[in-house]
Amino acid sequence: MTSRANSPSGERSRKPTNNRSFDFPKKTLETLTMTTLRPFTCDDMFRFNFVNLDPLTETYGLTFYLQYMAHWPEYFQLTEAPGGEIMGYIMGKAEGHGTNWHGHVTALSVAPDYRRLGLAAKLMSGLEEISEKKQAYFVDLFVRVSNTVAINMYKNLGYIIYRTVLEYYSGSPDEDAYDMRKSLSRDVDKLSVVPLTHPVRPEDIE
Repeated sequence: MTSRANSPSGERSRKPTNNRSFDFPKKTLETLTMTTLRPFTCDDMFRFNFVNLDPLTETYGLTFYLQYMAHWPEYFQLTEAPGGEIMGYIMGKAEGHGTNWHGHVTALSVAPDYRRLGLAAKLMSGLEEISEKKQAYFVDLFVRVSNTVAINMYKNLGYIIYRTVLEYYSGSPDEDAYDMRKSLSRDVDKLSVVPLTHPVRPEDIE
């Protein structure tokens, strides 16, 4: 499951259209308790392809990942198995002004054989804590309207559907996205999570 956002250049990536499914053995909960949460490094660029096998996972160019490591290293984290295998990663940033100052989840992905162990929740919690320290008002992310598994997971983590972004994902045809949000402690009145009643277009996103 994954979320994605506009790249710094404003371009939207295109997704493969295949619908392959993967059937990997699930790891044990004992493995989860021995995982390491650490910053993503340049060396990890050569080791994380396995995590991106899911056709719903957005894959970006090398410079895109390097830009996040350079500008928002605290938001680019991964979980690593005892044997050194990358189990999942999260990539995000802080952006906006005034009451729109927020943490943003650009990408979240967990390797197929490490799912249903709570890794996504662990990675999201870490990003939310960083955003709290930066005194952000909320955390947001974008997810395909068809990705019901991810949508339900984010709802369980306290996120709401704030608005619909029309034709956000490029493809044949283009697909709408949900902009999902979770307010943080600075937003005392929860104004950042009052849903909009009308959809917007990608160019209307601040």
